[in-house]
Amino acid sequence: MASVSESPPNPSFRIRGTSTTTTRNNDNNNRTFLSRSISTKEPSFSEFPYTPPRRTSPSLSHSLHASPVSSPLHHFAPPTSKHYYPDHPHHDPHTSYRCISSVLKKDGQILSMASSNGLLYTGSETNVIRVWKVPEFSECGQLKTKASMVVALQVSNDMVYAAYGDGKIRVWQRSWDGGLKHVRLATIPRSGSYVRNYIARKDKMVKHIGPITSLAINVADDILYSASVDKTVKVWRISDLKCMETIQAHPDPINAIIVSDDGFLYTASDDATVRVWRRNFCRGDQLPHSLTVTLPAKYSPVKTLTLTPDGGVLYGGCTDGYIHYWLKSWVSGQLQYGGALQGHTHAVMGLGNVGKYVVSGSADSTSRVWSREQDGQHSCLAVLVGHRGPIRCVTAFSGRSSSGDETAEDYNNNNNEYGCTICTGSLDGVVKVWRVTSAVNNNNNSNNLYSTPSGCDYFEL
Repeated sequence: MASVSESPPNPSFRIRGTSTTTTRNNDNNNRTFLSRSISTKEPSFSEFPYTPPRRTSPSLSHSLHASPVSSPLHHFAPPTSKHYYPDHPHHDPHTSYRCISSVLKKDGQILSMASSNGLLYTGSETNVIRVWKVPEFSECGQLKTKASMVVALQVSNDMVYAAYGDGKIRVWQRSWDGGLKHVRLATIPRSGSYVRNYIARKDKMVKHIGPITSLAINVADDILYSASVDKTVKVWRISDLKCMETIQAHPDPINAIIVSDDGFLYTASDDATVRVWRRNFCRGDQLPHSLTVTLPAKYSPVKTLTLTPDGGVLYGGCTDGYIHYWLKSWVSGQLQYGGALQGHTHAVMGLGNVGKYVVSGSADSTSRVWSREQDGQHSCLAVLVGHRGPIRCVTAFSGRSSSGDETAEDYNNNNNEYGCTICTGSLDGVVKVWRVTSAVNNNNNSNNLYSTPSGCDYFEL
């Protein structure tokens, strides 16, 4: 195992503490310090000793919307330490952001998210998948099964795929005739598939022997991929829901997978690497998928992935709090290491991106919004604080919120604004919606924001 000194340089970080009138150790600083986790083996989400609050009255969900958690930003006096944040020289002083909605249901931990066509799907440790309209974030439906723990979600072409704790994938079809409807179609693998494959003596099992961790869809080739802690990726043909191939992808559990538009499959594992796979269309002895390159992630297990729509930048969130990224050369087509985004103090558990924004959710209970510049550099625009447990999943999409909580400041210079809406799901059982807006050539700085000397905005809810 590599020593800690081999990882990227890591300045100390400080988070704001609360002042008290009495203290046992006569600490004159009155601040709490949080050092970066150096563990290379963070526990999985199921091992976090956190129990989310349960709703005890029908009014609790509504009260969260009216509470300060979803109110406009609050002022506070940030610390003056020059090491409070890493240096972000490209910070945009005209970026504003705020929490516009916060919802707590009786679902326990939020484990998965997916968005499509103005709808957000959230999965939890119960047997319920909730459907929300965005950006107004109003619940418009539920998907229920006998199985519980929705660990992964994917939506494509009005088809909803959900992986559960029992190692199976349920499929729904979405329709809009006479209103939004979801019809249950099938369960993967189908009943009796294992028996048929055993009789046929095929060298592949149709069911994962460990929990599923991630799903990905190759729309062009009509393929669904599922990854598992059993170190394999299974390839399912969507047309008949049959298992076409089992890829022995990594020597350690696989945490995340993603597919690019050109058909490349990216797999992230506890072995601290990201592997890139190409699908082959040749017949004969050649395997359907072959390994093209292995990308090392600086000795830290990779827990989550996201890829820009053009496939130009791949991001991997790791257990040491770093987000490593690789840039695709438009000449050779190869991925080259671009650097690491530092700021989180614990494992990065969720990543998402839209436009020039990259969103990260961490076990440190914060979410960060990063801006990718044209020169390839990144800057931290915002640190979203409000969850009381590790953030398991994030998703981001363009579009302005139509919530009644919007203020006039959110609509200044409409012709010169761009931004995104962010949803975060946490093990505290709460789903939050945030709005990030950047105004171009706007000289009116928002009074709601405080910019630290290092150039990164921070606020407390």
